[in-house]
Amino acid sequence: MPSETAAPPDTDPAEDLDLVRRCQEGDTRAFDALVTKYRGRVYAMTYHLVHNETEAWDLAQEAFIKAWRALPRFKGDSAFFTWLYRITHNVAYDWLRKKKIQSREEFDDSRTDHQVAAGAETAPRQAPAPDKALRHAELGQRIRAAMDTLSEEHRQVILLREVEGLSYEEIAETAGCSIGTVMSRLFYARKNLQNLLQDERP
Repeated sequence: MPSETAAPPDTDPAEDLDLVRRCQEGDTRAFDALVTKYRGRVYAMTYHLVHNETEAWDLAQEAFIKAWRALPRFKGDSAFFTWLYRITHNVAYDWLRKKKIQSREEFDDSRTDHQVAAGAETAPRQAPAPDKALRHAELGQRIRAAMDTLSEEHRQVILLREVEGLSYEEIAETAGCSIGTVMSRLFYARKNLQNLLQDERP
């Protein structure tokens, strides 16, 4: 489990702030560097929310476009990746609300074993063995079905903590709530997931 204060791997706040400063001065190459650094994580977040590969890439691109347009207003009060995740979360949830999509209906077990590097340009790699892929698909389906029963707030903190590896402080900043609320939501989300997965055991 990630530590409560560690930033996601390969994250250098000082380097990010330097790139942001250059972006604000009109350096598009600096923004390309930020996109390359974070596109894998942004895609992973959108995919976990919408369960659709094509839509996830489109939403990731939209998040970066919104980030580029909003960069002149970025003051550095938070880490860049926290700010970017907040934009990504809002883009994905706006899409879900507009389309009124239930994640369970969008699940595709052929895409369960997604593993995306931070600099990935293409879809994640395939699972090496059919039996392993089947086990992963079955487990992934159970987890996704359980996740879909959670409220938006509980699902958000689970994704930010367990998938993105954000600290409690960063989750609180992204979600716009207190650290105590984050801890409470995580506790109930984990408890509900554990109960649901136990109930579904054969």
